[in-house]
Amino acid sequence: MGTPPPAPGNPASPVPSAALKVLAVRAVGTTVVLAELSGLPGVLALQALLLKHPLPGQVDVLAAAETVLVMADSPRAARRMPELLLAMDLAVQERAEGRLVTIDTVYDGEDLAEVETLTGLGPDGVVAAAFGGFAPGFGYMVGENQVLNVPRRPSPRTAVPAGSVALAGSYSAVYPRQSPGGWQLIGRTAALMWDLGREQPALAAPGDRVQFRPVRELIDVAGTDEGTKAAGFPREAGLRILSPGLQSLIQDLGRPGHTGLGVGTAGALDRSSLRRGNRLVGNSPPAAAVETVAGGLQVQAVGDQILAVTGAPASLTIKGPGGDPEDEDAYLERHITPAEPFVLLDGELLTIGPPEQGFRSYLAMRGGVEAEQVLGSRSTDTLSGLGPAPLAAGDFIHAGDATASRVVSNPEVQPDFPGKGVTVLDVVPGPREDWFGAAAVESFYAQEWEVTPRSNRIGMRLAGQALERNRQGELASWTSRGRCRSAAVSGSGG
Repeated sequence: MGTPPPAPGNPASPVPSAALKVLAVRAVGTTVVLAELSGLPGVLALQALLLKHPLPGQVDVLAAAETVLVMADSPRAARRMPELLLAMDLAVQERAEGRLVTIDTVYDGEDLAEVETLTGLGPDGVVAAAFGGFAPGFGYMVGENQVLNVPRRPSPRTAVPAGSVALAGSYSAVYPRQSPGGWQLIGRTAALMWDLGREQPALAAPGDRVQFRPVRELIDVAGTDEGTKAAGFPREAGLRILSPGLQSLIQDLGRPGHTGLGVGTAGALDRSSLRRGNRLVGNSPPAAAVETVAGGLQVQAVGDQILAVTGAPASLTIKGPGGDPEDEDAYLERHITPAEPFVLLDGELLTIGPPEQGFRSYLAMRGGVEAEQVLGSRSTDTLSGLGPAPLAAGDFIHAGDATASRVVSNPEVQPDFPGKGVTVLDVVPGPREDWFGAAAVESFYAQEWEVTPRSNRIGMRLAGQALERNRQGELASWTSRGRCRSAAVSGSGG
């Protein structure tokens, strides 16, 4: 085993003062700014400084290869941030040496042979170089050894198994859960990169060092379930899910402040509709509700429930026992107006039909939907798998105690939602608009884009005339799951 190299930004590894300055700050929408730096030492210094001394209105910080994204709680706070960031002296920021994490790894990945060809290294060489000086975050690793700079696969895999160890560009990663990916797979580990049963869920958090130890076989370690079902609570009042429709999720206002660990905010996509629903039934604004897509959600009340449906306007039908006294299967049917509170009596059924406009509707229940909190939120994160699982037929959601008032609100006027035909969206230019010429930017605004079936809750994929860029190359990978500093050197034997 060799001597650990100095970590970037440590006193033993001097960095030019020019590299420890914010070079420029770009706006990203109205409440986010992007600080640009010359490289990783400056990024790590700025990230550490912002986490230790947050700017006024700062909500979250996300570091990348040459940039740091800073999220604000208001447009006013965001407008003040560029001046503050440009004035920061990053050279004074000191970072303590992170703890050392050892991860046992079997090197038998599908792309190992291809990586050997691309780098000219044999199997032992790949193992020694890849894990001799890399610094892992939750999903990314970065180091000073450039021997293993390999391209991504030309065609991404639709599903990469959890625990896969992979390379792409100058980065390495451990996939914490099954997900699509285009990185070169060279090995696998049974280490739980993310476990909510630990005080620190991420196995390797920002600032930690890592040592990958080659082994011949893995020992599986059982961990806690990342997701939690909205069940197991003592109260029996609530709603039974008879049909979830296309997709129904439990959502609140999300879990901001954890992007450094690779955890997005998640939460309701239409936050104003969630707040409106909670207001109607007398809940506090962040109470959890059910977000449902394209109608089809059917629930049955267990105990009398006060509900409201907001968001995309849809037909709301309630069926309850009644009608012919000699026919036990006879039901009375009534219709409810969206955006007004109503009572669903014990045993009655509520069906939300397909939206007349828009796409997502919100079913708010007085008291809020009770579910296990994960990092301070009950929302379902479909990317990371955190939070309650998507609702399924037979599930039961319990009423909580998130009421803010003894009374319910008056009916409210629903906002206009997109109907059939072309929907016009307001757009705020992004920080990379200068990557495109004037003609390309005009084409983006002028043409009609089509939403493709490859869209989901995480992102909307549009089809249209491709835009020509006026510069080559790609942005350095974003550390969407956080970043750590340089690691200790280890030989091929660990």
